[in-house]
Amino acid sequence: MVITQFIISIILLFNIILSLTIVFLERKSPTSTWAWIMVLTFIPVLGFILYLIFGRKLSNKRIFTWDTKAKLGVKTAVQHQLRELENKDFYLNDERMVPYADLIYLHLRNNDAIYTQNNDVKVLTDGKRKFENLMEDIESATDHIHLQYYIVRSDNLGKRLAELLIKKAMEGVEVRFLYDDMGSRRLSRRLIKKMKIAGAEVEGFFPPLIPKVNLKINYRNHRKIVVIDGEIGYIGGFNIGDEYLGIDEKFGYWRDTHLRLEGSAVQQLQTRFILDWNQASRNDIEYEERYYAAKNAGDIGMQIVSSGPDSDYEQIKHGYIKMIMSAKEYVYIQTPYFIPDDSLLDALKIASLSGVDVRVMIPNKPDHPFVYWATYSYIGDLLRAGARAFIYENGFLHAKMIVVDSQIASVGTANIDMRSFRLNFEVNAFLYNETLAEMLVDEFEKDLEVSTELTYEKYQERSIWIRIKEAMARLISPIL
Repeated sequence: MVITQFIISIILLFNIILSLTIVFLERKSPTSTWAWIMVLTFIPVLGFILYLIFGRKLSNKRIFTWDTKAKLGVKTAVQHQLRELENKDFYLNDERMVPYADLIYLHLRNNDAIYTQNNDVKVLTDGKRKFENLMEDIESATDHIHLQYYIVRSDNLGKRLAELLIKKAMEGVEVRFLYDDMGSRRLSRRLIKKMKIAGAEVEGFFPPLIPKVNLKINYRNHRKIVVIDGEIGYIGGFNIGDEYLGIDEKFGYWRDTHLRLEGSAVQQLQTRFILDWNQASRNDIEYEERYYAAKNAGDIGMQIVSSGPDSDYEQIKHGYIKMIMSAKEYVYIQTPYFIPDDSLLDALKIASLSGVDVRVMIPNKPDHPFVYWATYSYIGDLLRAGARAFIYENGFLHAKMIVVDSQIASVGTANIDMRSFRLNFEVNAFLYNETLAEMLVDEFEKDLEVSTELTYEKYQERSIWIRIKEAMARLISPIL
C-alpha cells in the first residue's frame, strides 16, 4: 500500500513538473498549453507517453541547409524585389494584381518566396488524369526526376510508379525519391531496395532512431513536390496510392486539387525539394544550372510558399488571412479538415459579417473521427456569423484550395487546421491570375452540384450525442 502511494506521488509530481515545463519553457500557444495540461492531469501515465510522442517541440537548430552561393543568389533576388515593391516600381504584367502587392511583399519578406510571372499552370482535380500527366512527364525525362510525397503506397499505383522510376534510372536519368517515413510507414522495403539497385536514390524524412519508435511523429513532411528536368513541376494534394485514383471502397471518388507547372515557379519548387532532400540524405545536392532549366511558359504570377515547425512565422496561414481580409466579394474554401486557430477563424467571421460571401466545403465522411467532429464544431461558429457551409457528397474531398474574388488563389498541401500551420512541413502555390482563379471557381461550383448545404438551422438540430463528440474533439483540437 505504501509503495503504491509512493509511486502515485512520484507520477503526480512528475506530471506537475512536466506541466510547469510546458507552461514556462516550451512557449506553446495558450490553447495548446491548456490542452496538454488537461491530458497530463486526467491521464497521467498515458498522458506523459502521448506528450513524448506528440507534444515535444522541434529543436531550434537549423534543419535545412544549402549551398552558400545558391542561398546568396536567392537572397539577392528577394532583396531586389523587396526594394522594387517598397519604391512602388515593381513591374506586374497584370495590373489587376496591383492591389495584392502587399501579399507578394508578405511572402517575399517572411519566406524568401520570389515572385515569378512567366508561368503556365494546368489544374488537375482527378487522380487518374493527374497520374497520367505525371507518368508521361516522367517517361519524357532526360536529365533528372525529383519526387517528394507524404504518403506512398506499395499498391498497384505505387508499383507502377516505382517500375517507371527504375526504368528511367537504368536509362541514366538521375532519380531522387523522398518520402515521409511516418506517412509512408507501410511502403515496401523490397520496393525501395529495387529502386536503389537500379540506381535511384531513395530517402525517408525524419526516420526513427529506433525501428518502429518514431518520437518525431508530430513533425511530418506533408509536402508533395515533383520536379522533372528542372522544367516541369507538380504541387498539390494527391499522394501516391490506389485510393487517390478513386477506386477505394471506403472513400469512393477522390476529389483533390493538384497543379502542373511550367515556368520560373518550378525553380522555387526545385529549391524546396533540394532543401528537404539535403536534410534527409547524406548525399547533398549541390547547385547546378541544369537543375534550374525552367523557361518562359506563360503569364501567370505565382509564389511558392513553405511553412513548418522550423519557421519563425506561420507563413501559409498568414497568407490565407491576408487573402481573406482583402476579399470584397467572396472567399471560397475547400479543405478536408477545418480546425482553424482564433486568428484565421476571426478573419473569416469578420469577412462574413462584413458582407463577404464566405463558403467552406468539407467532406461528408471522416478519415480521422476526432478531426471530423472538431471540424463540425468550428463550422458551427462560421454559420453563426453568416457564412455558408457545404458537405461534399460525391466521395472524399481532399482539396486544399482557397480563392478570393476571382483574382487570387492558393493551392497546395496545407489544410485549414492547426497541425498544418504549426506542426507539419507544408508548401503552397499562391496564384495571382484572374483566368486561373476563375477556373478554380468553376471547379468549386461543379462540386456544389454534388454537395449538400449545411444551414445553421440544420446544424442546430444535431443530437446531444453529436454535440458531446464535438465538444470533446474541440477541447483537444489544438493537439489533433
